[in-house]
Amino acid sequence: MSEEIVIDAPKPRIAAWLTEPMRRNRATYLKVAAAAVMINLFGLVTSLFAMTVYDSVLPNNATASLVGLSIGLGIVVLFDFLLKTLRAYFVDIAGADIDRRVGTSIFNRLLSMRMDMRKGSTGSLAGLMRELETLRDFFASATMTAIVDVPFVLLTLAVIALIGGKVVLVPLAMVPIVLIAGLLTRPAMDRLSAQSMGEGLAKQSVLVEAIGGLETVKSVQAGPLLTKRWRRAMESHADSSLRQRLVGAISVNIATSGQTISYAGVVIVGVAMIGAQELTMGGLIACSMLAGRAVAPLAQIASLLSRLTSTQAAYRQLDGMMQAPREGAQSNPLVLAKVKGAIEFRRVTFRYPGATANALEDVSFSIKPGERVAILGRIGSGKSTVARLILGLYPPADGLVMMDGTDLRQLDIGAMRAQMGVALQESVLLSGSVRDNITLGRDGVDDEEMLRAANLTGTHQFMGQIANGYDLRLNDRGESLSGGQRQSIAIARALAGRPPVLIFDEPTSAMDTQTESSLLERLHAELTDQTLVVITHRPSLVKLVTRLIVMDAGKIIADGPRDEVLKKLQPRAAA
Repeated sequence: MSEEIVIDAPKPRIAAWLTEPMRRNRATYLKVAAAAVMINLFGLVTSLFAMTVYDSVLPNNATASLVGLSIGLGIVVLFDFLLKTLRAYFVDIAGADIDRRVGTSIFNRLLSMRMDMRKGSTGSLAGLMRELETLRDFFASATMTAIVDVPFVLLTLAVIALIGGKVVLVPLAMVPIVLIAGLLTRPAMDRLSAQSMGEGLAKQSVLVEAIGGLETVKSVQAGPLLTKRWRRAMESHADSSLRQRLVGAISVNIATSGQTISYAGVVIVGVAMIGAQELTMGGLIACSMLAGRAVAPLAQIASLLSRLTSTQAAYRQLDGMMQAPREGAQSNPLVLAKVKGAIEFRRVTFRYPGATANALEDVSFSIKPGERVAILGRIGSGKSTVARLILGLYPPADGLVMMDGTDLRQLDIGAMRAQMGVALQESVLLSGSVRDNITLGRDGVDDEEMLRAANLTGTHQFMGQIANGYDLRLNDRGESLSGGQRQSIAIARALAGRPPVLIFDEPTSAMDTQTESSLLERLHAELTDQTLVVITHRPSLVKLVTRLIVMDAGKIIADGPRDEVLKKLQPRAAA
């Protein structure tokens, strides 16, 4: 049950968001390469030590020479240990730096991704972000050093040829067998890696959906439905993962068997050459040790190819998200130093991705700085869509959405939103303290400003009666609080810092009448020179505004001063 992830896979290439962090760590990888060179050279010393002992020291009983050779070997072993430790350390350092830089780039792109380009569920996106671990494991793995080890296969074979002559044909024959096995299994590994990733993201989607809505799942007895989906996802993912591991194990096991065959073959051929006095005992021992070492890097390459397919599949999906269009201007966006709050829709038409009908149809209106406007209409009339387009969450299909006379598509949307206070219909709070949810770490929103906004919205009244007060740690989405309390905190978050533009979408829908009435009285005194756009069904909120825009079926059917529009609507409501 593979699910569409984020975006179609791009053409094979290595994008700058990945290559740039790698280039920044090239000095570290050069150190890794230098350490690998020395380690491979030290690896030859052990076999030469054995050959010297068997051919020279043992026949001549040269104990003093043995002591000298042993001391030299001990020094080599010590440096070999230190270099291997340093190599692992440098690989981890480079991998951690790449992980940090790439992770930051991908997370920033996720936050700036256009909502109309988002495909797949929340769980799929969360699972996709987990594929960062696949990239990190690849670049932080010592298997990467196998790339440096491969050229030393030829050096090792050359040493074997110098010592044992034609005995080198045995490990030489194993090299193409191991390489061909890796190349033959590569297409299947590519296909299975992509399939396994898609099914893994589908499984993640079911899991996130169940955890995020656990209370609803229990209440409406949706458990059996989600259990069936989870079981199907588990079975599909387990099957594809099993086949992927099996195919990957084939090339690795062939390489491992090649090492054994190479060692045994050298011994067999070497014995015959000793009988013909073409090879010494020490030479045979040295060649047998070097034969296994000659094939060992190929086994690492086989393992690397297995990991590479998973890494490529993760890269393709992540790169698809990284190449998706961002909000606002793609390059050199305009930054409004001070938003005045002049909002204009100029013949705007918009349709949600996958929808068959337009949500907005040729909508035009303008809001002056400091003007207070309410947008009314039935369910599905396009009210909330207007708020989303003002915030730049979606670009219009046709027409212009403008802030202070500039098309939103030319602006730095993040900088614009930083000067807007927003309380949406669904009051989602972040995990963390109430203080964090109101201040959001913004400059200029200190404890004094937080308390001002909290008193204004009534948040301070109930926070003073709760243990830990503003340091109370909230669960995901603030579900430990009531709906009205969440809305109160969300409005305080919108008002903190006195932003010049306020966008409220049904901000009091979960509040009781008395709480709402008190809040509106305080807001009426607070809102003096701020642009206010309120989307609502509730007549009580109309008291905050001086102008009404009425929508129906994605079009504006009335627009004017509040009292005049209300008079026009009364006969319609009576009918």
